[in-house]
Formats: sequence, C-alpha cells, structure tokens
Amino acid sequence: QVQLVESGGGWVQAGGSLRLSCATSGFTFSRYVMRWYRQAPGQERELVAHISGAGGSTDYTDSVKGRFTISRDNAKNTVSLQMNSLKPEDTAVYYCNAARNVGSLLYEYWGQGTQVTVSS
Repeated sequence: QVQLVESGGGWVQAGGSLRLSCATSGFTFSRYVMRWYRQAPGQERELVAHISGAGGSTDYTDSVKGRFTISRDNAKNTVSLQMNSLKPEDTAVYYCNAARNVGSLLYEYWGQGTQVTVSS
C-alpha cells in the first residue's frame, strides 16, 4: 500500500536548522509532484514547497524563500526539506504530499506529519 513517512522534525532554537525527510513506497515516485505543507495551530494548512517529478523545477512560499530547500532522490523514493535560519513562525506540523493528475483524476497521498518547533 501507499506509505509516506516523514522524519527529522524536532525542537530547535531560532536560527538553527533541521532537515525533514519523507520516505515513500507503493506508487511510482518519479511520476508525482512532491510537496511539503505545514499547519500551525489554529491555522490552515499552507503549501511550503514543491518539486517536479524529475526534480528540475522547484518553488517556495515567499516566507521560506532563501531559507528552505526542497530536493528529491528518485532512486530512493525520498523527498527532503532542508530548513535553515529557522524562525519561531516556522513552528508547525510539516506534511509530505504526493500528487499526480491523470486526465481529470487526481491521485494524492499524505504523510502523517512531523512536528517542528522553533523557540525564540
């Protein structure tokens, strides 16, 4: 079955770094756009970054540009998010997402999330 398992979350002081990883299985990883979302308490889920199937195209929400880097390894079916210069407002649960459109159908899978806490 499809699995997306995030790891690497934790507690860090402002200015520090964390690297999130998402290990996947059960689908053809290279055919899926991979995204990282986050959700802070009381807020809506927010798209943080995405990367194309081949890895040649990436994009970020403005608040993390220059600080976060998304990458993928299609041989290992993993996607990562390197987070540098962390700020307290980056505190959230971070979710890995895989999505692919086939005609009018959307195939989409989610991980269970990993908590990131940044203290000031």
